[in-house]
Amino acid sequence: MPIYDYQCSSCGFRKEVMRKISEPSLTDCPECGKATFAKQLSAPSFQLTGSGWYATDFKNSGSKPEKKAEEAATAPAACGTGCACH
Repeated sequence: MPIYDYQCSSCGFRKEVMRKISEPSLTDCPECGKATFAKQLSAPSFQLTGSGWYATDFKNSGSKPEKKAEEAATAPAACGTGCACH
């Protein structure tokens, strides 16, 4: 369940409230009783960092990333003798 920040515009009372998304917003202030209790806009409590699934899986329309030039240069070449080493 998400946590919402509420503040009363009459008395200034603030409170964090855990509520289901489907529940209606609170309107009555628990401190003063007036119908001026409203949700406040707040920043999320997490931050996405790193390469992430978007950069690795979806950024190029789901196509696999191309091999880098240095990876291709270090790949072993076939010995050409028909052995099973490559």
